[in-house]
Amino acid sequence: MAVFQNITPLMTNLDSLAGGVFIIATFGIVATRQVRACLRFFILQSLCLVAAAFLLGLRPFSMHLMAVGTINLFTKVWFLPWLLRRMLSEEVYTRREISQAVEIPTSLIIALILTIAAYFFSLPWIKAAAAGGTVRINVPIGLAGLLLGAYTLTVRREAVPQLLGLLAMENGAFFAGVAIAPNLPLIAELALAFDVLILTFMVGVLTGAVHKRVGNTAVGRLSKLREEPDK
Repeated sequence: MAVFQNITPLMTNLDSLAGGVFIIATFGIVATRQVRACLRFFILQSLCLVAAAFLLGLRPFSMHLMAVGTINLFTKVWFLPWLLRRMLSEEVYTRREISQAVEIPTSLIIALILTIAAYFFSLPWIKAAAAGGTVRINVPIGLAGLLLGAYTLTVRREAVPQLLGLLAMENGAFFAGVAIAPNLPLIAELALAFDVLILTFMVGVLTGAVHKRVGNTAVGRLSKLREEPDK
């Protein structure tokens, strides 16, 4: 029994470490201009989500959380980046996004404000009598990840970073969810993972095809395209 009592604080500390790296990776997604770097930060963020799921699944043991961690490890850490890398040209993959709706220094300040706001929004869960240590860690960090992902989706102009912002939102929701609703039916996680893969495939195919045709993947400019008449 004493062994398990000693393990519990260790797991909480490791979960805190995963949460800290998770939020740093999310700031990286907001700040980076290059698609390749943005994808690497997303992989790091997903690894932290996987680590949190495994850690919370160890005490008490939860096969569901272990399965959630395994699914995210396969889909977001390996398969999804591999799929994007296969579908995108080298030019798109290494391109630096020159124009953004908000400049990076301003974006980082806004991201910091959103992170602080996420903490205050999560106070009802943090102050709850039944809230354990992991809830106090995961809920504000997960909510911050969701808000920063939504912000990235709003201010980025390129299609792939916008997709990664959407996926970062999902990671944030799951980072909080594994602590407050660890018994979510596994079928829901499988369905969502499948939807994410389909969305990624569609965005990758469309981005690659449009770039090959017009040489640009900025969403604002793509919206101005018109169908060319047949000759």
